[in-house]
Amino acid sequence: MKLQKLGKNTSPKASVSGITRFGIWIIVNDCEYYLNYKDYPWFKKSTVEQITNLQFKRGYHLIWPDIDVELELESLIHKEKFPLIYF
Repeated sequence: MKLQKLGKNTSPKASVSGITRFGIWIIVNDCEYYLNYKDYPWFKKSTVEQITNLQFKRGYHLIWPDIDVELELESLIHKEKFPLIYF
């Protein structure tokens, strides 16, 4: 019996791709988003370990459990629909 080659992984995924002194970069489903510390201040004093512990639930819910931060992917894609400033 010959095994077939596995197909492409289609599971939604998210990861932190960079951390700078001005903000963080995350990649979600092959799209990159920048979260600056001015608009997302919770990340500024967080450790690298806390920031990189990112979970992606149900294909739209970003969670950083170590710093108690939850964001909807929609709020990053369509910022104009979410005019509130986070603090």
